[in-house]
Amino acid sequence: MNDWRSVYQDKIVSADQAVENIKTGHRVVIGHACGEPPALIEALVNRAPEVNNVEIVHMVAMGPAKYAQPELEKSFRHNGLFIGAPTRKALEEKRADYTPCFFSEIPRLFKDNSLPVDVALIQLTPPDEQGFCSFGISVDYTQAAAECAQLVIAQMNNNMPRTGGSKIHLDELDFIVEKDEPLIELKPPKIGEVEKAIGENVATLVQDGATLQLGIGAIPDAVLLFLNDKKDLGIHSEMFSDGVVALAEAGVITNKKKSINPGKFIATFLMGTRKLYDFVDNNPDVVILPVNYVNDPYVIGQHENMVSINSAIQVDLMGQVNAEMIGSRQFSAVGGQVDFVRGASRSLKGISIIALPATASGGKISRITCDLDRGAAVTTSRNDVQYVVTEYGIVNLRGKCLRERAEALISISHPDFRTGLINDAKEKGIL
Repeated sequence: MNDWRSVYQDKIVSADQAVENIKTGHRVVIGHACGEPPALIEALVNRAPEVNNVEIVHMVAMGPAKYAQPELEKSFRHNGLFIGAPTRKALEEKRADYTPCFFSEIPRLFKDNSLPVDVALIQLTPPDEQGFCSFGISVDYTQAAAECAQLVIAQMNNNMPRTGGSKIHLDELDFIVEKDEPLIELKPPKIGEVEKAIGENVATLVQDGATLQLGIGAIPDAVLLFLNDKKDLGIHSEMFSDGVVALAEAGVITNKKKSINPGKFIATFLMGTRKLYDFVDNNPDVVILPVNYVNDPYVIGQHENMVSINSAIQVDLMGQVNAEMIGSRQFSAVGGQVDFVRGASRSLKGISIIALPATASGGKISRITCDLDRGAAVTTSRNDVQYVVTEYGIVNLRGKCLRERAEALISISHPDFRTGLINDAKEKGIL
């Protein structure tokens, strides 16, 4: 292998110099979530007066996403593969777009030129002795974007933890911007009494030796609070956060019983605080891999006793799950929910769980509904759904006819809405 040190210095430029190579009409894919490269994004935004119609492809934006501001509409157009708080307004005002895609299949969009990548903006660790950089906390689609891009610009950050799994050699980078700054952190969510009740219910379904997938938010984090009496749990999840660290330190999560990759925490990206980042840094038991592996239902299904835990916005009385829309408003996206629901379904003794509060808007709206909101998409089909959990109980919809499903779901809805749901179901002909 060539001595990478001889070419490293030649690739170092300022952030402003690097983004001068981004031209009008380019498609730019930005590294994901807390792994996004802030210095490069800031420099790109500053270049706005010099470019038009630059497409910004991103999933969960954890930074301010200034490229989605109204005054930059002519310069940048965001194409979201997931919609988060910083980009929702742009989509609602038709200054941005949303492209539906299962998380596991996003790398294919780049590889088969459904979305050809002109430029990838990524954040990496500095190189090791062989000249390889770690993708750190964002491998997911970031690696595929870097592999497919015509131009790769990397922010080197000494604060990025070095994780096992995927890496990229300096030879694959066109420009390097050295900029150390704190990583974006996701603070732990507030867990209320409702979330605790749901978490306690979900925890009763988790058996010793299970391998877990956890989504993002208060409910998955609440589940972790009630797993302290379990033994030898494992992690194969698209992401994990600080709560997993606490259970690992307590000896609850050991990964010993995993059917594949035993002894290893497997994820495709990480979101949390510095506590999480320090835990994974140079940790030989943590392996971060591309999403087309981690979220592949075939891979997931090879785990015995796989438990998939995800949340939702609504579940209708047929069992259809809406986890991404409020009415016709795109609130988030499918993400990896269906990947893991289907993977858990293939798993020997595996189960999938959709967990949600029974109400929204301070108790004014039932999340268990006769029909999904008008305009809302179905995220997980009624054919895929298994367990549904609220603070009022647990129901297993597998093998139940439509009448039985309606009765079961009404039984875990908020008591104030049960009579209305019964009447609606009778009017619709379900009961």
